[in-house]
Amino acid sequence: MRKLDRYIIASVAAAMLLVLLVVLSLDLVFSFIAELEELKNDYQVTEAIMFVVTTLPRRIYDYLPLAAFIGSLIGLGALANNSELTVIRAAGVSTRRIVWSAMKPAIAIVIVGLLLGEYVAPYTEKIAQSQRAVAQGTGESLAAKRGIWHREGDTFMHFNAVEPNGELHGVTLFEYSEDGWLQRSRFAKRAIYQRGEWLLEDVTETNLTSTQTSVVKSHLLKWHTELSPQVLGVLVIKPDNLSISGLYTYSNYLMEQGLSASVYLMSFWKKVLRPLTTAVLVLVAISFVFGPLRSVTMGFRVFTGIIVGLLFKYMQDLLGPSSLVFGFDPIIATLAPIMVSSMLGFYLLRRAR
Repeated sequence: MRKLDRYIIASVAAAMLLVLLVVLSLDLVFSFIAELEELKNDYQVTEAIMFVVTTLPRRIYDYLPLAAFIGSLIGLGALANNSELTVIRAAGVSTRRIVWSAMKPAIAIVIVGLLLGEYVAPYTEKIAQSQRAVAQGTGESLAAKRGIWHREGDTFMHFNAVEPNGELHGVTLFEYSEDGWLQRSRFAKRAIYQRGEWLLEDVTETNLTSTQTSVVKSHLLKWHTELSPQVLGVLVIKPDNLSISGLYTYSNYLMEQGLSASVYLMSFWKKVLRPLTTAVLVLVAISFVFGPLRSVTMGFRVFTGIIVGLLFKYMQDLLGPSSLVFGFDPIIATLAPIMVSSMLGFYLLRRAR
């Protein structure tokens, strides 16, 4: 029995690895082509290649569930096409035992995904995004295409680039009164964090009243804010690319500021439930092989897997923004596709017995 277990595990794991390599190769090629359109200032071909390479951990993390799903379809499907599954079941191996053996590579993928998503991908993504923003130019107010907006109280902030060490480039601050009138705007070429406080460098400050405006220039100016380099490091990365701990910390920070944290809470629950998502997708793949896709061609099986995977993704992408619009808990938007898929998988497996 152990030899059969190892054979099933090896077949499914090899298929998952093959799918991951194929998908990653295509993604890297298309991403590099897309980056060639962003060449500007010091951001040239070498920097574009480094950006794509540095974001590789995030790309691997993104495609792990897809690799587990389609890899399970291909690996078990190949055994089914060669009648090996029939022989294994005729030898007395139960469907439950086969399912458990096929699930073991998925568990390994879940563990790798958790480690990548929590400790590696957010760090490398932060470096990649920061280096690209700095190389593309940060010297003008609101000039950066991928600048970062943030709000703290009545102050709206824009940063052209944020380096991993917390150093800011192209800092623009708009300060409003309680009745919504713009009182002051500031632009600093750089901001550094020293001994628990921020220093703005090469500052141009414009003060506005009902009758006139005045401009004051300063070489150095203290900036009082509750933002820390740790919080700013979160802003550099899209919510879906943050770690679970980073999402939790920044969500609490937003709520303390009286701001909406729904987007970050939605990403938080997607990350927390991602292992369950991967396991459910693998369960659906296994149920398809034992059920409606038992005797079809490999090409049709892969095509079906892609369609089902896209439907699952579109369901999550639709329910996520819907939770923001209609105000229901983001965890419901994340759990609904998982519950529907798990019920489908268990139903097909029960029919296959």
